[in-house]
Formats: sequence, C-alpha cells, structure tokens
Amino acid sequence: MSLPSSSDPTPPVSRKRHNETGLLVVVISLVVGGGGGFLASRVLGHIDDLNIRIASLEQTLQRSVNESETATARAETAEMETREASASREEAAATAEDALEQAATADQRATLAVARAAIAEATSLEAQGEAIRARAEATEARRATEAEMNRLNDALGRIADTRRTALGLVMNLDEGYLKFDFDEAVLRPESREMLSRIAGILFTADGFAITVSGHTDTRGTTRYNQELSERRAQAVADYLISAGLEA
Repeated sequence: MSLPSSSDPTPPVSRKRHNETGLLVVVISLVVGGGGGFLASRVLGHIDDLNIRIASLEQTLQRSVNESETATARAETAEMETREASASREEAAATAEDALEQAATADQRATLAVARAAIAEATSLEAQGEAIRARAEATEARRATEAEMNRLNDALGRIADTRRTALGLVMNLDEGYLKFDFDEAVLRPESREMLSRIAGILFTADGFAITVSGHTDTRGTTRYNQELSERRAQAVADYLISAGLEA
C-alpha cells in the first residue's frame, strides 16, 4: 500500500465492506509530517484486527440468528403438536363419552331384552299351562259327553229304537210307537204317555239340542204331505215343551 505525500490536498480514505453483514469500516488516515509510514502501518494493522473481530461478531450474530430461527421453528412445531395433542385428547374424551353412552344404551337394551324374554317365557309357560288345562278340560268334557250319550242311549233304547250316529242319538218313533189318525196331527193318549216318558229322560240331560222330524204316507200331494208332516212334528215338540223341556 502506498502512502500519500504531505503535499496531497486530501487525506486518503480506507474502506472495507463485509459481504455477509454489510458493515462498513471507514478509516481516515491523517499523515502529519515525518514518520507517517509507521503510523499508517499501525493504523492499518489495527483496522485488520477490527475487521477480524467484526467478522467474528458477524458469525456469532448469524449463529444467534440461525439458532433463534431454529428455536422459533421448534416452538411453532411444539405449539402445533400441543394443539394437535389437545384436539386428540378432546376427540378421545368425546369418543370415550360416546362409547359410555352407547354402552349404557346397549346395557339398557340388554336389560330390556332380558325382561322381555322373561315376560315371553312366563307368558309361554302360562300359555302352555292354559293349553294343558284346556286339553284336560276338553278331554274331561268329551269323557262326560260320551258317558252321558251312553246313558241316554241306554235309557231311550228301553222305550223305542235308538242308535248312535255321527249326528248324535236318533230315536225312530214309527207307527209302531207313535201313530196319528189319518190326515190328523193330534196326539193320541198312548202317544202322550210315551212322550212323557221320553221327556222325563231328556229332562235330566244338559247341553243337548233336540230335533223332531215328522212324516206321512205317500198318499196326497207333496206340498200337502210336507205341511202335514210339519204339523205332526210341531205337535210332538209342543208336548215335550209342555212337559218341561226348554223350547
């Protein structure tokens, strides 16, 4: 580096710029009289030391900036993770609450199902009991009916021809047992006596219906014979009712 002479009108200016930080060091060298070279050398050496220290400070500052930026990024990441963790905890709490509610609902449904099953079982047992009782009652009713039919068949059979059919007991009172005069529907005294005996037997029976059918011979028109048959059957029915049987 050359030194200016004492005759230079303007003192030299030394400038040095650091590329990374943009710091500018300006050194104004004043040369007065003799010995200027030594003084300038010392000034320049001092400037170099300052530049080295400045470069070191700049590096330290850059590291501090980098570390600050890294710390900031870490803090933002940690804050985000904290928010995510908080959201996860809230979601987990909500899920747990829903699960508890569902479990409670399921438990209620299970309890209700058990109660319904118990009611159904009790109802089924009751129904089975009713069915058993109904079958027993039906069996007893059939037995009683059968016994009564046999009793009536025997009792009525002592009076006239009586037989069992699918329709029940059929008692045939032909002209050998019950006879009307020609073209008449008036009961004879002997017929009244026999019907009284029949009424006495039927009067002890319960739960039976009695049907009386009349007939005539083949003489006369069909319509007339039909009317005569109905009047004779009605005469028998009227006498049984007057003997005490229900109409």
